[in-house]
Amino acid sequence: MLKVTFSSQNPSEGVLVMGVYQDRKFTPEGEALDTALGGALLRAMRASYFMGKAEEFLSILGVGPYERVVLFGLGEPGKISEAQAYDMGGLLVSHLLQTPHTSLNFVLKGVPQELLPVWIAFGMTLRCWQFNKYRTQLKAAQTIALQEACFVVPAPDASAKAFLEERSLAESIQFSRTLIAEPPNVIYPKTFMDHIESLKELGLEIEALDQAAMAQLGMGALLGVAQGSDAEPYLGIMRWNGGKEGEAPLAFVGKGVTFDTGGISLKPSLNMDEMKADMAGASVVVGLMRTLAARKAPVNAVGVVALVENMPSGRAQRPGDIVVSMSGQTIEVLNTDAEGRLILADALYYTHNRFKPRYMVDLATLTGAMRIALGSEYAGVFSPDDTLAASLEKAGNQVGERLWRLPLGANYDKELNSQVADIKNIASSGYGAGSILGGQFLARFVGNTPWAHLDIANMDFGAKGSARAPKGPTGFGVCLLNRWVKTLVG
Repeated sequence: MLKVTFSSQNPSEGVLVMGVYQDRKFTPEGEALDTALGGALLRAMRASYFMGKAEEFLSILGVGPYERVVLFGLGEPGKISEAQAYDMGGLLVSHLLQTPHTSLNFVLKGVPQELLPVWIAFGMTLRCWQFNKYRTQLKAAQTIALQEACFVVPAPDASAKAFLEERSLAESIQFSRTLIAEPPNVIYPKTFMDHIESLKELGLEIEALDQAAMAQLGMGALLGVAQGSDAEPYLGIMRWNGGKEGEAPLAFVGKGVTFDTGGISLKPSLNMDEMKADMAGASVVVGLMRTLAARKAPVNAVGVVALVENMPSGRAQRPGDIVVSMSGQTIEVLNTDAEGRLILADALYYTHNRFKPRYMVDLATLTGAMRIALGSEYAGVFSPDDTLAASLEKAGNQVGERLWRLPLGANYDKELNSQVADIKNIASSGYGAGSILGGQFLARFVGNTPWAHLDIANMDFGAKGSARAPKGPTGFGVCLLNRWVKTLVG
């Protein structure tokens, strides 16, 4: 992980990064530095298209005692949002990817936003994550050389203290990403559960329900998905008791299909390797619970993850099978690749029934239709509760993990009625609204608990990379839900 420090002293050598406002206006500290360098920075700006707009960069080599000076656009003074600052930090790392620099000094004295250095450092930390565990012949150009960033600020002790929590959050996001990045022969239900068990040291209470325990509870929907695999399923339960004794918890439920072939309704082979990421919802729940415990959040929270592998075999669930869920509702399985809603049906009902939470939020890579609907800009949020949906959207906007609300309703619900069971797991062929119907299916298993469903199937795994993450797993949702919890209880 990137080492971040804070200092009040300007560097005398190395790599210097300096913020510049829109229209090429220096901060007072920047103006003094440019004067000491004989006006070299201003001349470089005038010889380029760099204007100091947010997210603009200009690299200048060999300026005075510095190997490199990177001018960094700050836009209008005081107008940078928290989410934008996160992206700025990540973009700076991307800007330096093809350089050999292992450390830099970021001068941000005189900037009116006190937390701006902390936010930028957080974004840099996220973007520095790499998964090179299995690359035995890695070349220097394929790695991020940057190892340390020092921020020159007016009050280094205060900034360092503020960054502690951001660092812990970054570690949890990286924990989540690493779970997704591991290959499916390494991460399967049992080993995923082992990673959860490792979080006991942070004060989380951990339970693991095995196949026998789930069978006794009547979780026929979850076990039906798992029955085609040799990998035993688990229901992982994490509890953080940081609130008042007896206070209803916040509950988070995650889909954890550690590999999804589609079962008998087999997926196309193209890009099937990415189906190791079908447990991203569960990994985000784990990352969130790790965060809450690490920062000792003043809240009672429970995280429940349904861990299965969806495989075709002689024992596998067939299209046309009918299973009995823990709620007692019978489900006609018309497509075994619509498996996430089956395991969540039992996990949601179990969580609602056992913990009686104040709110319940589930996360799942539920439907490929999300990418058709929203591209890679927003995850979908579904909820019959206007206040809950709005509060989640607001938290997402604050941290740059944005949500867009899609509808639920009686007309969608009736499309899931089965002629031979209580409900079918997909609608009639050609109906469309795949993501909506996935959420509508789950709504039948949450009882009277205020509930929201986040479909992150278009946000969990970046095909091109982003400001905060390289190509691959993103950990989308950890930051969002941590902020949402803060808005509710701190």
